[in-house]
Amino acid sequence: MEGKEKLQEEKYPASMDDLLKDTVAREGSDMHLTAGVPPKARVHGELVDLDYPMLTPDHLEDLIKQVVNSFELEKLNEDWELDFSYSLRGVARFRGNAMYQRNTLSVALRVVPYEVPQLEDLGLPKVMETLCTLARGLVLVTGPTGSGKSTTLAGMLDWINRHRKESIVTIEDPVEFLHRHKQSVIRQREVGIDTKSFPAALRHVLRQDPDIILIGEMRDLESIAIALSAAETGHLVFSTLHTQTAPLTISRIIDVFNEERRDQIRKQLANSLQAVVSQQILPTRDIMSRVVAAEVMISTPSVRNMIREGKEHQLYSVIQTSQAHNMQTMDHALGGLVRSGKISRETALEHCIELEEVERAMQSGGMSSGSWKF
Repeated sequence: MEGKEKLQEEKYPASMDDLLKDTVAREGSDMHLTAGVPPKARVHGELVDLDYPMLTPDHLEDLIKQVVNSFELEKLNEDWELDFSYSLRGVARFRGNAMYQRNTLSVALRVVPYEVPQLEDLGLPKVMETLCTLARGLVLVTGPTGSGKSTTLAGMLDWINRHRKESIVTIEDPVEFLHRHKQSVIRQREVGIDTKSFPAALRHVLRQDPDIILIGEMRDLESIAIALSAAETGHLVFSTLHTQTAPLTISRIIDVFNEERRDQIRKQLANSLQAVVSQQILPTRDIMSRVVAAEVMISTPSVRNMIREGKEHQLYSVIQTSQAHNMQTMDHALGGLVRSGKISRETALEHCIELEEVERAMQSGGMSSGSWKF
């Protein structure tokens, strides 16, 4: 009897569902569970404590079992880390990562709304809709973790789904936004459930008659090589990279390959790349919501030549001077947000690439960005 009472006393006073509901109710984007501190939520970019007691390792062991199945739990025990998804009916979906730190579990969950965002509501430049009309080529959305890359790609796929009749295959780890068939047919494959790995899925995807392929992340040499080949052979390919600017994205792709293959990869990339969109999510001036700032590089003949000739260091200058081709630098986007009153000057300076460039952009015009609906 005493043992049962002790067990009840040690049980955490909230379930994982309770914690996730609280995070969503506070308009949080992420929830963090770590031993030694209370549960925390990221609300409008800031970490805040949820109103619950400090977590212990035993609490975390119990909470993680509430959102993963036995197969995933076995994988976590074997690999010491796990990517997973979880759905809470009527509330939201969640993208989760569990890992071990200092020999105890730690869990982070990202809120993924049930409703797929419409591209028109995301506050991105209008050229994003033009990119959705492309027949072939490679479109990359880049940025640091938490910059809204998956949300942007979901909005782009939804635009295509509403306006075009295409066969779409996605390869994701894990699947985040759930798309319904509209004008297009969408097949979403989750690594670890529907396919064993990104490379395994990519090796077979061209046999599945896709018009459009979404690769959740180009994370290694093989996935990058297959994505380039698919884009070069008549498919429209969307993917992401964790890079901060368009020129750095080009360098990152080239540098993955050994010296002997780089000339070939430069030619492939120059031939297939359609655009690179690098984005950040920033707090608004009143810190009550967030906005997106997007750098856009379009593959014009001059951009393709620079990629082919290994002159990535000159790409930023081309973006600066090519507003007529719907391009803009990150600093230009930040300057526009300051001029429109959406973000503070301090926020722009904190996130800019070049101080002098963003100062000039605060005084001049550029493509507009709007509120980030997340």
